[in-house]
Amino acid sequence: MREISHKLAFVHDTPPTRYSDVFDPNNGGVQARVALGDAALLDLAVAAAKKAQPGWAAVNPQRRARVMFNFKALVEANMNELAHLLSSEHGKVIADSKGDIQRGLEVIEFCCGIPHVLKGEYTQGAGPGIDVYSFRQPIGIGAGITPFNFPGMIPLWMSGVAIATGNAFILKPSERDPSVPVRLAELFLEAGLPEGILQVVQGDKEMVDAILDHPDIKGVSFVGSSDIAHYVYNRGVAAGKRVQAMGGAKNHGIVMPDADLDQVVNDLSGAAFGSAGERCMALPVVVPVGEKTAIALREKLIPAIEALRVGVSTDAEAHYGPVVTAAHKQKIENWIQTGVDEGAELVVDGRGFKLQGHEEGFFVGPTLFDHVTTDMSAYKEEIFGPVLQMVRADSFEEAVSLPSKHQYGNGVALFTRNGHAAREFAARVDVGMVGINVPIPVPVAYHTFGGWKRSAFGDTNQHGMEGVKFWTKVKTVTQRWPDGGASADSAFVIPTMG
Repeated sequence: MREISHKLAFVHDTPPTRYSDVFDPNNGGVQARVALGDAALLDLAVAAAKKAQPGWAAVNPQRRARVMFNFKALVEANMNELAHLLSSEHGKVIADSKGDIQRGLEVIEFCCGIPHVLKGEYTQGAGPGIDVYSFRQPIGIGAGITPFNFPGMIPLWMSGVAIATGNAFILKPSERDPSVPVRLAELFLEAGLPEGILQVVQGDKEMVDAILDHPDIKGVSFVGSSDIAHYVYNRGVAAGKRVQAMGGAKNHGIVMPDADLDQVVNDLSGAAFGSAGERCMALPVVVPVGEKTAIALREKLIPAIEALRVGVSTDAEAHYGPVVTAAHKQKIENWIQTGVDEGAELVVDGRGFKLQGHEEGFFVGPTLFDHVTTDMSAYKEEIFGPVLQMVRADSFEEAVSLPSKHQYGNGVALFTRNGHAAREFAARVDVGMVGINVPIPVPVAYHTFGGWKRSAFGDTNQHGMEGVKFWTKVKTVTQRWPDGGASADSAFVIPTMG
């Protein structure tokens, strides 16, 4: 059986004592096992990073950018291999896996411009003979803890900015689909990144805790569920680290009476069911405004959902593939039953879906609920599967209040032809990322990604200039070259620029 290990800057001869199974979601079988590291292994990885990082920080930003250019070209050249490897462990279809990697590459493209964004500030003559300037320096060693649902994109979001700004970076990917991060680290080395600057450590909670507690790791970036994000944030901050911890979501799509319903249904099909709903920016709640809108939307949604093709990852005609594990499939189906028990109308039931020839695969059919209410736990919590819930609103005001009052505040979308309604909605809704006729409002790489409320802990977002700020610290220098005319008494007075 294939064994997946770490990618380290040293030879690790000690055999692992713990492993985790890696499944093929398409057939339910175990295809590999991943070695789980411990605190002792992390100590060695940090030591290697600590040794390598000062030399990398001393490399000028232009040369660091060249590594990013080389890496981008290598990933593009190996896109098919990476996408098939990703799909084999995650379950998403090949086209979606390519999109996963491409989204990560867009952040690498941003990192190719790192010499520009690292330029500091300078004030000449801030006071008599005094100049002030500031510049950004790397924090030293950073770490990323990434989720199963984007094993290409999110490791690239974190590692790209951290490395480009001069840090060493230790990545702990999800043990459910760990192979792509290792392959990306290999390509970084091939691109010219020095040994020790990017290392991959495999592990579970034991490794996470070791990362959060290690005194030489200065910053931690995390993406996962909200409960764990909260835990990571609290423990990391208590250990003196800067932490950005992105959590879960329950994104809403508000449908106004004037919306193009054909376009809405097309958008919802992809946003709610793409990648089997295993996206923190999925759109699992649709809110039609007015009874007439709800009836018309439901009438169009049902045949569109029933026409969705669920297939294996390599099926080019499939809209989405299996979910990542049998346990996650069971969790989704349990939430569907909870929705039924709580009184929601189950319009399309995806439970019990079997794909011929792949009966043991982790497949869940597309599911639609109507008449969902805000007091239902199935509405309050993140299901993270191919389940769309319809919550009917009587007015625009009620529709704005639904995502605003929800515990999560990651993303939201409004479908309308009315510019005034769109402007009001964007200004007032209490959510971090807003789409206007855009169902999955993930910002482009040179902007920044981050939600509000229980969707994010910490005050700095992912990638863009927010990412640069997170992985660097500002140093400000106030300088004067004396001309011999200063009074001795002035040394005892607080300096001013008057």
